Amino acid sequence: MFFPEARIRVQVYGRPVDLRQSFDGLIALTRHVLREDPVSGQLFVFFNRRSTLVKVLYWDRSGFCVWAKRLEAGRFIPDWSKASTRETDWTGLKLLLEGIEPGRIRKRYRLPETPDMADKITLKHGLETSCRGIIPA
Repeated sequence: MFFPEARIRVQVYGRPVDLRQSFDGLIALTRHVLREDPVSGQLFVFFNRRSTLVKVLYWDRSGFCVWAKRLEAGRFIPDWSKASTRETDWTGLKLLLEGIEPGRIRKRYRLPETPDMADKITLKHGLETSCRGIIPA
């Protein structure tokens, strides 16, 4: 998926979709629900009910393509009541897929920390040092 970033329009559908459907079902959603032309060159983004799977439908001059990503932890959309169908750009889609939401400070998933090792770094020879108070060079 390589696109010139400034010219790509992305339609994000703001309701959960049964993503067992593939090309034909997503094309029908694009035409009848979003009221957009699926061969327009835009990207159409759909999420499942649990918001752990995303599918992107697009036309690439010779046929339709479907790109998918499934999360092992976290969710793309934390609260469906605040989601809405909207248009964004390629950069907004990349941020969404990486878990960065503009306006939010935290990421969608953090690795769990063990309480005894949270502030320590183990160096090559088994030496430990505290992370607090170290000033990067």
